[in-house]
Amino acid sequence: MSFISHLQCIRCGAQYPASTVMNLCPVDDSPVEIIMDLKRLMEEQPNQSWYQPDRNDMWRFGGLLPLDINNPDDQPHIFNLGEGHTPLLDYSDHVLAQQAGFTLMVKDEGKAHAGFGANPTQSFKDRGMAMTISMAHKAGIKKLAVPTQGNAGDSMCEYVNAAGMQAVVAMPDNTPMPILGRVAALASQSECFNLELVTGTIREAGALLKEKWLDKGYFSVATFQEPGWRIDGKKTLGLELAEPGHNEDHWSLPDVVIYPTGGGTGVLGMWKAWNELEALGLIDDFRPRVICVQSESTQPLVKAFESDATEVAAVEPGETLAYGVNVPGGVGHFKVLEIIRASGGTAIGVAEDEIHGALYHVWKDKGWWVCPEGAACLAALPRLLKDGLIKPADKVVVFNTGSLEKYLPDLRHLL
Repeated sequence: MSFISHLQCIRCGAQYPASTVMNLCPVDDSPVEIIMDLKRLMEEQPNQSWYQPDRNDMWRFGGLLPLDINNPDDQPHIFNLGEGHTPLLDYSDHVLAQQAGFTLMVKDEGKAHAGFGANPTQSFKDRGMAMTISMAHKAGIKKLAVPTQGNAGDSMCEYVNAAGMQAVVAMPDNTPMPILGRVAALASQSECFNLELVTGTIREAGALLKEKWLDKGYFSVATFQEPGWRIDGKKTLGLELAEPGHNEDHWSLPDVVIYPTGGGTGVLGMWKAWNELEALGLIDDFRPRVICVQSESTQPLVKAFESDATEVAAVEPGETLAYGVNVPGGVGHFKVLEIIRASGGTAIGVAEDEIHGALYHVWKDKGWWVCPEGAACLAALPRLLKDGLIKPADKVVVFNTGSLEKYLPDLRHLL
């Protein structure tokens, strides 16, 4: 039996039955999230028996997830392609880490590493989509639609294909060719897939789906527009940061988390994970400083944070190599702002030449396949140090959300 208690609006707190299939809260058009019955989880699976650290995928967290891979009733609906349980790569030989005396780690969601799980489309989007397609399957949904900057569409197609569903993906026509090509190939080979290209960003892609496809029976799984499924898939990022490492017997958190932020699902997911771990008695109320990184070309969160706003106004998008953060506005951005401030963190924009420089240096230094969004986070390090958001002896985790090879035609000249 699932340990879901109910769904709840992240703004007004309105509650809905656990099995409700919905998009935004009808009270205030805000996202909803899944509320877990942690008291019952502790009673029925005491002593962390829900936790299976020997599994090399995100389903290692068992009953703390909306679908429990150990539950016979859930198993037929879980489409596990090996996603999650990605490594923390040691980058403490980074020149700034050495100079300032902090520990720098990179959470690599892109390329596979021996002994760990592997996101099948080499993107952190696989966590959210694995949960989304699995939950949709359990709910009996057969047709899904998603607007995307690229990686979410690629990921959704991978899982929809595994589940035997139908999908329509809308994405910008300047999406990097390795991503666009993969979705286009599926669309050309199967009647189960449709690809729509738009001029613009995820905003125009969403408008097209609403105008053309959603009234044809397709359920939208756009960012935050499903009932908390993608949040709980991304929650596993936060659980993995906290879980005991080698020769450790306790859960703990880093001091700083630097995260490239488009829609912001991962920020909400990690924060939710840490709150649940505290409720289970596994960590205390300490939280990492959450640093949300955007491109200076498109930085709605940064502008809202710097102006002390509580709501985030949409901006006109610019152009950036970090396609995944080229998001002009988001329905969950107000909550991202709350989390940044509650954690003592910040939102920071980085210039395009800074992204390019960081991409070149990490490739030269380590040979890692860091994507532009991950490079943007590394590019933020100098200013974060200067502003005192990174301190000596801090443990700092930078998220690399995908693999460089998915962008290769657009950035080969930088290497």
